[in-house]
Amino acid sequence: MTGTGFGLKAIAVGGLTALLMAAVPAANADDKVIVFAAASLKDALDAVNKACEPEVGEAATISYAASSALAKQIEGGAPADIFVSADLDWMKYLSDKKLTKPDTEVKLLGNQIVLVAPKDSTVEAKVEKGFDLAKLIGDGRLAMGDVKAVPAGKYGKAALESLGVWSSVEGKVAQAENVRAALKLVSTGEAPLGIVYATDAHAEKGVKVVGIFPEDSHPPIIYPIAQTADSKDKDTAAFLKCVESAKAAALFKEQGFTVLAPSN
Repeated sequence: MTGTGFGLKAIAVGGLTALLMAAVPAANADDKVIVFAAASLKDALDAVNKACEPEVGEAATISYAASSALAKQIEGGAPADIFVSADLDWMKYLSDKKLTKPDTEVKLLGNQIVLVAPKDSTVEAKVEKGFDLAKLIGDGRLAMGDVKAVPAGKYGKAALESLGVWSSVEGKVAQAENVRAALKLVSTGEAPLGIVYATDAHAEKGVKVVGIFPEDSHPPIIYPIAQTADSKDKDTAAFLKCVESAKAAALFKEQGFTVLAPSN
């Protein structure tokens, strides 16, 4: 457990500073659409970006991190043309500060949260009211996004509270700076269980789903997208149109997302 504890601390606590530095695109990306997107979107949005390149005329530069970290960066003046959040709260945070163009805000995607374990785990779980999650975790840790800021962590905590088990596992939680970091803790075996999006579990072959959280145990998982108020790139509108197209919808569905926006 000594090595595990160190790894958990390094990823869950020490990674945020590096993430904040790394997520700001390089200056040579000035001539491209710059997208700040929730970490859980990486596989799907990378595919969409490639598919949209012919229509947009260029591939966008996409920075992935926790929605909370990205929103704070935009607030601080980081260059971004488009923001895609994993919840409505962080979009509203920017909208309330007049940092988005409200007429471009669209509820784009939906998702689920699931309980995952390393692929070779023998754990079996039925996620329901009062299930003994603490026993399933044992002496290990439950990997989650930061429950105060990261959408996946907030959804996860809400679900555990709704099911009446949060108090039994609160002291066993390893909070990561984004959902993909939480996923990595599970896939590498540092944590025996984690709460991530269904799409993350789909993208990572090193984990398996051992339980699905009831949709009524947490707020609806909605990914909104919007152009930022300070957007400068002339191709931003074309990128938004393509991301909301039927072609993009098919790629999002392949990764397990629910498409909420009507395809243009």
